[in-house]
Amino acid sequence: MGLDIDTGSDDAEDADERAFDDLLEYVESSLSFATSSYNRSYLDRRVSARMRRRHVDDYDEYQELLEADEDEQEALLNALSVNVTSFFRNPDVWEALREIIAELSDDGRTRIWSAACSDGREAYSAAMLALDDDRIDADRVEILGTDIKPEILRAARGGEYHASETNDLEEQLEPLENSDRYIEREGDTYRVSDEVQELVSFRRHDLVQEDPPKTFDLVICRNLFIYINREAKEAIFETLGSAVEPGGYLTIGMTETVPASCRDRFDPVEKRLRIYRDTAGEETSRTRR
Repeated sequence: MGLDIDTGSDDAEDADERAFDDLLEYVESSLSFATSSYNRSYLDRRVSARMRRRHVDDYDEYQELLEADEDEQEALLNALSVNVTSFFRNPDVWEALREIIAELSDDGRTRIWSAACSDGREAYSAAMLALDDDRIDADRVEILGTDIKPEILRAARGGEYHASETNDLEEQLEPLENSDRYIEREGDTYRVSDEVQELVSFRRHDLVQEDPPKTFDLVICRNLFIYINREAKEAIFETLGSAVEPGGYLTIGMTETVPASCRDRFDPVEKRLRIYRDTAGEETSRTRR
């Protein structure tokens, strides 16, 4: 007599996997979010959180909800996009960037790209440094912040942050001589001053699918790569690399690494802080545009 093997649980798991694959395909093709660039476990955590919020038990049912509900489409895209940020995150990095921006400003007009900028605090941090340091001519500094989500960019352009999402603001602004000059406080709301906002512009940009907006002397893209897969990471590094002027700088998150395929292009300036310089600068003079 043969063994009676229960394959029901395996069949159910396979069905779940197929349903999840179908859901990710829908999100990528219909909602234009590159799910194939992200770790599967990360996507599942974010999707499952939305399903619990909407009291939906399986992927098929959730896809039907998505197809019928534009508000849920937007909520899911917000959940899938990475928005962890703060002013002057990792202060040691920003002290090193202060020196780099001062050096670049001394040479002429300086263009800075804050890629995957989330709600703008990283881009505004660069602007505050430019205004805060007497060695830097802020009139020569241009900063572009980009992100994939229109909603987060609207928030970035507004430059307003609430106490509930801006913990320990005083500690965050410690790298500045006079933070009151750059942040206006009203109750539980903090607003970036007009002086800071004038140095920064924002636009939508997809790092995976689009070429860089132009070339820059300093590209900042921090704490994005821990969420995405190797193929997408290499593609994004190609985009970022092509955006760096010869001799320009790139900085990434302190727990992130440059892919092996791109390491011959970037020399570490501050290896611990993950600040790199384009090695083409050793042979090619910087070109201003």
